[in-house]
Amino acid sequence: MSESRASAAPSEVSQDNAEPEEQIQPVVAVILAAGLGVRFDESNPKQLVQVGGKPIIAWSIDAFQFNARVTDILVVVNDRVREAVEAIVGDDTYDKVRTVIQGGIERMDSTEAALQTLAEAEIPQDAKLLIHDAVRPFVSQESINGCIDALDTFNAATVAVASTDTMLMAGDLGERKVVRQVPDRDNMFRAQTPQAFRFGTLRKAYDLAAADPDFHPTDDTRVVVDRLPEEPVAIVAGSVTNMKITLPSDVPMAEWIARSLAG
Repeated sequence: MSESRASAAPSEVSQDNAEPEEQIQPVVAVILAAGLGVRFDESNPKQLVQVGGKPIIAWSIDAFQFNARVTDILVVVNDRVREAVEAIVGDDTYDKVRTVIQGGIERMDSTEAALQTLAEAEIPQDAKLLIHDAVRPFVSQESINGCIDALDTFNAATVAVASTDTMLMAGDLGERKVVRQVPDRDNMFRAQTPQAFRFGTLRKAYDLAAADPDFHPTDDTRVVVDRLPEEPVAIVAGSVTNMKITLPSDVPMAEWIARSLAG
């Protein structure tokens, strides 16, 4: 990781009373691309599918590469896509990508691998982390900046969009699901990424989660909410175009968004 001037020794003040060098806090984007995508096409990893003339993962990395406030990028992959991803980030364009690391079977395994890598790099506890799904290629700069800003006040934040549909809480009744509760729609949101945390906060939550082998969260916000219930998680405005490509049927919509962004 790039060195945090906040954690470096302060420079000596010259005799002409020059202003000290401005401190820079690390803002690290972790791009999760280790998923196997079994619902998409087992023979064609969705991270590498071309949309709008480039791989889906390239769109996601671009979003953070070209954000002036992001200092470092870490990409988490599986064996099937590693070589292709390393070729993509080998381009001089991606000078913020510090390393490509091996992920795990589940999402939390991949995040844990990233946290371990960052800890070994001695990243400051107050560094800002943005955890992003590689298959959400159209995250906006407004959402990225909203996450970075939210961490000035909170230790955790997540991009989300208000639900326009009535949400149903269901339960089992024999072989059929039945409605148990209808929550107030005004308080219902659909989670997206990035999900943002101070490094020390997410590390603490994952350390606590490690004690429960039956805990299998599908995103990092849940780890914090479940393991650090006293820690508020701020909501940052997302967008309908920040879609997650899950099925082959999602690709035409992704192509449409890519064309609209190209003008």
